[in-house]
Amino acid sequence: MLSMSENNDAAHAPENVDKRRFEDLPPAAQRALKEAEARRAAEKAEKLPREIGGRGGKDPARYGDWEIKGRTIDF
Repeated sequence: MLSMSENNDAAHAPENVDKRRFEDLPPAAQRALKEAEARRAAEKAEKLPREIGGRGGKDPARYGDWEIKGRTIDF
């Protein structure tokens, strides 16, 4: 039976393994990475109107920030 530290070490990938280059990835993986990069760029570029009296940050309905210090907010 492995101890917790040995078990955790076995779960991590070795550090001496070379990372794959973008060109070496399959076409589907390349497309997925390009789409994800485009989504992140669009999210940064998206300008939302300034919220007056809000808590700031990401949309609470999407990210689950429904409550702060026991009070429901942003409704």
